[in-house]
Amino acid sequence: MKNIFIGLLFAMLWASASVATKFGILSAPPLILGNMRFFIAGFVLLVFGYVFNKDKSYRWPNTEEWKHLAIFGFLNTTVYLGMYVYAMKYTAAGIGSLATSTNPLLIVLLSSWMIGRKPSKEEVLSIIIGMIGIGIATYPLLQNASTTLSGLTILMLSMVSVSFASVYYARVKWQLPNILINGWQVTLGGLLLIPFTLSMSDFSTITLDNRLVSSVLWLSLAVSVIGLICWFYLLKIDTVKASLWLFLCPLFGFFYAWWLLDEPITLYTIAGTLLVVFGLYLGQRNNFKKKVQ
Repeated sequence: MKNIFIGLLFAMLWASASVATKFGILSAPPLILGNMRFFIAGFVLLVFGYVFNKDKSYRWPNTEEWKHLAIFGFLNTTVYLGMYVYAMKYTAAGIGSLATSTNPLLIVLLSSWMIGRKPSKEEVLSIIIGMIGIGIATYPLLQNASTTLSGLTILMLSMVSVSFASVYYARVKWQLPNILINGWQVTLGGLLLIPFTLSMSDFSTITLDNRLVSSVLWLSLAVSVIGLICWFYLLKIDTVKASLWLFLCPLFGFFYAWWLLDEPITLYTIAGTLLVVFGLYLGQRNNFKKKVQ
């Protein structure tokens, strides 16, 4: 029951990021919102790691680890989350959640390419089905201008970046605890984002209201801190089973978007979501079978 509760909590929190971002960018430019989120999340994670843990493994990174953290932070925070929050200005919240769920499919493709393993027919088919599903779900939103082609392109590029980040993370033999890895990568990623924020943002448009404060706190504490702690807990128990919880993210995401933002749920939405979920299952099916055996 404990693992089920944590899995549901992860899916609910992770899927809420796009809606919270949509609210936040009504009060501040996207990249400013992103930087605020990153620095608060990084501060909380690092304080928790260094102040409340006496274990000797909670130490400062060495030179090699700083390099890995900077690369991981650039891919996972600067590029991925920077582009993601920017894309939310031009993309419906539900589509943001749906696109996020394609990460496992892209990771399969990129990891196969980077380690020289030829992807199976099922893996390639799963990626094609997932992309078709996003296209179907997005189609009516392109018609009413709630999602633009440029916004969707930026969003998918951000998915490629986070998939690269995930493959890179898996290839590094980390000696630091997960909390410190996340704390440092999100902080370094935020620092690397600052030049883009300064050059692309109009600071005069910031409105310091309750909506901005609530959005930033939710994104930084609920999503980036609690959500990631839940995710790493699930990964530690069983990597394959952990990926199952990603299947729920599109469902929660579209529900939040409908409930809080009045985004429509149409037959296109349902059909596209079912295709993405089926693609996720198809791409992970062999892993599930191996685990059962």
